[in-house]
Parts: sequence; structure tokens; C-alpha cells
Amino acid sequence: MFLKIHRAPDGTTVVALCDCELINTTISDGEIDVCITEAFYGNRRASDDEIREALSLADNANIMGERAVSFAVDMGVISRSSCIMIGKVPHAQVFRL
Repeated sequence: MFLKIHRAPDGTTVVALCDCELINTTISDGEIDVCITEAFYGNRRASDDEIREALSLADNANIMGERAVSFAVDMGVISRSSCIMIGKVPHAQVFRL
């Protein structure tokens, strides 16, 4: 999976995680088009430990793809029922307040 951590000036973090095969593609569902770009999700494969640490510390997360979503579900970060499908691709967002 590809992982990129975005840091805001206020110190909050947004973790972007996606399945590798989705990078630089656009997925569609009806009127919704989502571009899955390297600029947001990165281009470096991350280890399970890196992903686990990033998700556990993230203020927010954007998770795209079956493997990425399953990983977050297994960690207890999200539930499968909180995900949406964009076409055939599961997607979840996490906001910690």
C-alpha cells in the first residue's frame, strides 16, 4: 500500500492510504469521479508497521481500496459499515476530534 502523511501548519496530520494498483487512476460512480494521485497518496510502499503507526497517530485519514480499508478495519480504526463504495472500490475517512 502507498502511504503519505500530510502535516498542517497547526500540527494536525492527515494520513492518505491506498492500494498500490489504484495510484494515478480515476474511479467513478454515477456523477462522482475521484482521482487517486501520487500527489495525495504518495508513491512509496509502506510496511505494515509504518501504516499501523501512522493510522494510530493520525488526526484524520483518507483510506482507499480493499486492502487499505481491510487493514484499517483489522486495526479497529474504522468499521466496515462506515465505508462507502465508489464503484467497486471501498473508501473511508476518519476524523478525530
